Amino acid sequence: MSIQYKFVEIEKVNIFYREAGNKNHPTILLLHGFPSSSHMYRNLLPELSDEYYVVAPDLPGFGNSDQPSISNFEYSFEHFAQMINQFLTQLEIDQFHLYVHDYGAPVGFILATKIPERILSIISQNGNAYEEGLLSAWDSIRAYWKHPSEENKNNLEGLLDVEFTKHQYINGTRSPESISPDSWNMDQYNLNKSGNKEIQITLFYDYRNNLKKYSLFHEYFRNFQPPVLIAWGKNDLFFGPQGAYAFENDLKNVEVHLLDTGHFPLEEDLETSSKLIKQFLSNL
Repeated sequence: MSIQYKFVEIEKVNIFYREAGNKNHPTILLLHGFPSSSHMYRNLLPELSDEYYVVAPDLPGFGNSDQPSISNFEYSFEHFAQMINQFLTQLEIDQFHLYVHDYGAPVGFILATKIPERILSIISQNGNAYEEGLLSAWDSIRAYWKHPSEENKNNLEGLLDVEFTKHQYINGTRSPESISPDSWNMDQYNLNKSGNKEIQITLFYDYRNNLKKYSLFHEYFRNFQPPVLIAWGKNDLFFGPQGAYAFENDLKNVEVHLLDTGHFPLEEDLETSSKLIKQFLSNL
């Protein structure tokens, strides 16, 4: 089934989203990570749309969504979760399966703590919720959390240049030549927009608040016990396998699969990922 490309207005911000499948089928909400957008799901949507209604929005400041000025818009993961909740309301989505990757994880898990009864299951591909999962690639960001000085802020700019964006896609992959440069070029186009650097650094700093919410996420896992599939690129430079296995601390119905790839498993292991997702969902 073909993908549709649409916009919805939330808080006077145009939110772009991709959708595919029959709206009468169960819904899968796909939340993207840094520095990507719903473009990362361009190949997964067709794989799932025969059995599910799949919808993937771009967060504000990412992809094809509006980039409101940092001076009059709150760029925070808490605010993103609020906006995704409004997004679901506008699309009249009640219950859904939640797929998260990278930044999509704190957004999705914050949302889950607020509307737990609406979450049918969780699929995490390198979507972290435990301190154990944070690797040394976070060191410069952690330094900025501890001392938000101009020097430490400037040290983060290397995380926004094209070489690092490319590195996120090819690092840890089995076959770097199989990864399309369209992905990192699309992301870099967005990162190079005027004002976007400030937005990304603001989000780097706000990410520290997600760690403070980890205990709330774990409480949600323990109390509501959503079925969870972990299909994790084990060579991710940001989120290590310990973060994947840590979900087993709080969940009874959890599958953990480590894939021999990097931060963006769908770029190299689309077929494996889609099969795992379909099998997982069919067993619920």
